[in-house]
Amino acid sequence: MAKRSKKYLEAAKLIDRTKRYPIEEAVELVKKTSITKFDSTVEVAFKMNLDPRKAEQNLRGAIVLPFGTGKTRTVLVLTKIPDKQKEAQTAGADFVGDAEFIEKIKGGWFGFDIIVATPDMMGDLGKLGKILGPKGLMPNAKTGTVTTDLEKAVNEIKAGKVEYRVDKTGNVQALVGKASFDSEKLAENIKTVCQVLVKSKPATVKGVYIKNVAISTTMGPGVKVALESMLS
Repeated sequence: MAKRSKKYLEAAKLIDRTKRYPIEEAVELVKKTSITKFDSTVEVAFKMNLDPRKAEQNLRGAIVLPFGTGKTRTVLVLTKIPDKQKEAQTAGADFVGDAEFIEKIKGGWFGFDIIVATPDMMGDLGKLGKILGPKGLMPNAKTGTVTTDLEKAVNEIKAGKVEYRVDKTGNVQALVGKASFDSEKLAENIKTVCQVLVKSKPATVKGVYIKNVAISTTMGPGVKVALESMLS
């Protein structure tokens, strides 16, 4: 087990690990127990009753958080269509092009956080699967990053769109903001993610769907959240 810092151990003392806190109280605690000198990222983690080996339970999607993430994301748009390139530039994409960026990525360039592509580019991008796949950068229609509506895609990403997907153990994590956010805004972002997951429940899931929910800051201790407090 990794050795915890003195700051972490002191912060952890403020949390009752046997308790599931109402979302408003949990947010206050997670802000209070942030231990970094910088503005920590806040994440929510869901322990799910899902089997990602089953196609219908391999949840993946994207959510536009009502109050954003507090992080500016660099967007690369790939399209061969001149009008679509202009659309992406007008929408505020950081990089727009086609073949030249494919070559740059092959050469090891990763000066972007997310790729949005029109369908005509997917054949070329497929050849970069071994490079983009492990980094989670391959565009996907389920997350809205393979689309012809580039204006909408870029605007949503810049406004605070986050992706989520089930990991190998059946759990889901998502970035929901910064420790500096107002408590109400942070709580609303977390509720939004939770409610989307509830609505996305596969019909084949039996028993308890969401087993546990916790929020934490970068390097900070986790705070368990009462599920029912996020569904109203």
